[in-house]
Amino acid sequence: MKYVFQFGIVWDHLPRLLDGAWLTLRLSAGAFVLGLTIATALAFIRNAGPAPLGAAVRTYVEFIRNTPFLIQLFIIYFSLPAIGLRFEANEAALLGMSLNFSGYATEILRAGIEAVPRSQVEAGHSLGFTRLQIYRHIVVFPALRTVYPALASQFVLLMLGSSLVAAISAEELTAITNTLQSTTFRAFEFYFVATGIYLAMSLGARGLLDAIYWAVFVRGRPMDRAWAR
Repeated sequence: MKYVFQFGIVWDHLPRLLDGAWLTLRLSAGAFVLGLTIATALAFIRNAGPAPLGAAVRTYVEFIRNTPFLIQLFIIYFSLPAIGLRFEANEAALLGMSLNFSGYATEILRAGIEAVPRSQVEAGHSLGFTRLQIYRHIVVFPALRTVYPALASQFVLLMLGSSLVAAISAEELTAITNTLQSTTFRAFEFYFVATGIYLAMSLGARGLLDAIYWAVFVRGRPMDRAWAR
């Protein structure tokens, strides 16, 4: 029997799909900011902190990078309630995405920090800067300029990987799509449109991040001086 495409039914449910896409963007942006904040602190500890703390950070990073994100998510949502830590689906999704992103971002930032010329750090020491002052005024901005493209790519991967949070009933785009296709029996149409929405979000995010890179790190090179003030 010939399959008859009916995209009109997708149009009828488009507001729900867009609601799911909006939650996907919110979770991704929130996880990026929170994860990057965690990663910045961990990268500093890894490079300049006490050896025991550095070892703990390495263990954390290896755990995050060598275990499936879905398992990490299940631990947060299903296992932590056993010890009294309960999260709503969206909260667990945000926490899981943030921690997962931080594991990868820590290594990216660490590589950027190590790429800063040693002579600049030594110059900071000669000026009497503390480790924290050197990190803030000399290391961070050049390191960010080096690793920004990698972080931008990681954000896109984070956003696409957010589809896994549908497994804990967080109603982002994939979860909404699953629900709609199961009730309308129009899997092809809904998954096709959802794919297009993900593609549009990815290309849009990439374009925005590229524009930010150009404004801050290329056209805005004088910001180097502003950062050091």
